[in-house]
Amino acid sequence: MNRQEIFQWVKEQYGTEPDYPWQDANAVLRHQKNRKWYGLIMNVGRDKLGLSGGGDIEVLNLKCDPDLIGFLRSRPGFLPAYHMNKRQWISITLDDNVPDEEIRNLIHMSYGLTEPKKR
Repeated sequence: MNRQEIFQWVKEQYGTEPDYPWQDANAVLRHQKNRKWYGLIMNVGRDKLGLSGGGDIEVLNLKCDPDLIGFLRSRPGFLPAYHMNKRQWISITLDDNVPDEEIRNLIHMSYGLTEPKKR
């Protein structure tokens, strides 16, 4: 999936429009009710992620079940969360290493983990 496909999918599923809190292309995906982040799409230097090559790569940060993070990070396309809590968040490279359906499932998990608490 690419950035635009993710934006289209989260709009259809959750009514989410990307939020741009900084003066750049980095986009936050937030819950409408509590404004909590459930996703962050950003361009990061490959060197900052420990990847070979030059230039930037687009990544999607998602909140994730901590028990699943270790397994995911052992696979191509998954990295320790850039600029987030690495025990609860994961970075996914948006370079076709991770199947679209898996990205959608992980977005759904992140959405659920960050939704407003039910009383």
